[in-house]
Amino acid sequence: MSVLTNPAAATRIVPGVVFDIRRPQRMIERSAMVYRRSFLVIVTGFFEPLFYLLSIRIGLASLVGDVETGGILVPYDQFVAPGLMAASAMNGAVFDSTMNVFFKIKVSKTYDAVLTTPMTAGDVALGEITFAVLRGALYSTAFMLTMWLLGMVQSPWIVMAVPACVLIGFAFASIGMALTTFMRSWEDFEYVPAATLPLFLFSATFYPLSQYGDWAWAVQLSPLYHGVELVRAANLGRWDSTIFAHIAVLLGLTVLGSAIASRRIERLLLT
Repeated sequence: MSVLTNPAAATRIVPGVVFDIRRPQRMIERSAMVYRRSFLVIVTGFFEPLFYLLSIRIGLASLVGDVETGGILVPYDQFVAPGLMAASAMNGAVFDSTMNVFFKIKVSKTYDAVLTTPMTAGDVALGEITFAVLRGALYSTAFMLTMWLLGMVQSPWIVMAVPACVLIGFAFASIGMALTTFMRSWEDFEYVPAATLPLFLFSATFYPLSQYGDWAWAVQLSPLYHGVELVRAANLGRWDSTIFAHIAVLLGLTVLGSAIASRRIERLLLT
């Protein structure tokens, strides 16, 4: 029997909570109102990759020289900048989808209160993931403007880097929220920087993939690597068929993370 004739069969693949999504924008509105009074908290995640970029531009770039990427030579600071832009999107999405979500589940019991209204667990999951993505998009847009002001943009295609960063944000926010639902205490958040820092350092952010030698395959397992390649291609304005593979990986992680997060939120809050 097909999914069309038997809608219940779809829930074997797609979490049933997904079909009950009604008004996730209400969670986005709530988050926006909360951060309206503490806007500086939002912008903090932008500064770490920015300081990395400035330190490389001021000092290290002159020592390294040009780097080959996409078949052309580019200055080292212009090679690193797209990678830091992708990392900025990751930072924004991860922060909002981990500690903030955990606090609302375990401490403030925000979601318990939300579910006493007509909103559903699917609304909670999608709303929180979307706000985390918006935060990552804010970081990446500001970073792109900074690159432009510093003369590090090489192609008008750089505008496509923002949608790429949105996709990066969806992937990391979905996975981050899914993993947060399994955390039992604040001590578990020690694993968050333990995971994101290696991704930041070893996702072809600072070195071309060819420099990793026999370990290049391990770099390609990093979700951030695929985001870095998308943003770097946008900055260079050079596209090839591998772009579809990078997009597919990030979309797959988004779907997987969202499905797990939806199931876990439903189980934690409705049982």
